[in-house]
Amino acid sequence: MKEVSIVEERGVEHKNPIVIEGLPDVGLVGTIAASYIVEKMKYNEIGYIESDLFPPVMVIHGGRMKSPLCLYGNEEVIVVSSEIAIPPNAVYPLTRALADWFSSINAALVISITGLPVKNRMDIEKPEVFAVGNSEEALKELKAKRVELLQEGFIAGTYAIMLRECYKRELNAISLLAQCFPVYPDPGAAASAIDSLDKFLQLGIDVGELLEKEGEIKLKARDLMRQTALSASEMQKSAEQDMPFMYR
Repeated sequence: MKEVSIVEERGVEHKNPIVIEGLPDVGLVGTIAASYIVEKMKYNEIGYIESDLFPPVMVIHGGRMKSPLCLYGNEEVIVVSSEIAIPPNAVYPLTRALADWFSSINAALVISITGLPVKNRMDIEKPEVFAVGNSEEALKELKAKRVELLQEGFIAGTYAIMLRECYKRELNAISLLAQCFPVYPDPGAAASAIDSLDKFLQLGIDVGELLEKEGEIKLKARDLMRQTALSASEMQKSAEQDMPFMYR
């Protein structure tokens, strides 16, 4: 068995889909956004991801047991979502397996949603969204959509590796980074990310309900935020050794 396996439902056809990736990270921006998109678009589950590297956890929804790492969507859109934190030792195998699968289904674009922690988040009414592209074509697409590019800095963790692995496979990929709280779940940042995503997919999702339920979502996401922070702390210890000197 491979370290990480992508298991698809039978009969699913792909037509150069756009992939939306929302894995747990800072502010749980991607996780909250992906979950809300799946709910509002009523996307069906089309597969799941399994690995012995993941925690021995299954989730129950509507009386049905399912994997915490699932694939949703249709022929043209795929959403990758996780209800558990990704262990540090699973980051590389997971991103490689996903990038291989994206390549096999001829994904037109891979869009990762994550957070950009800012200290003054309390003073920001509507978080800004910045972007990083992994190729000249991806950068041209971002400029055409008038998404502001992240001019200086660095990214680390799952999304950094995903951009690189997609580049190796000649897949265009971008990351949308929404300003967020460093250590709290941030539905407001997820709402801004979804608004920015609409420039690429025109899903027409109303984020009003997401903002109305901000307090409720924060409470529900506390445990996942705690798990994610622990995993991020472990990754940061190793990343700090390789951090570009100008950012130390």
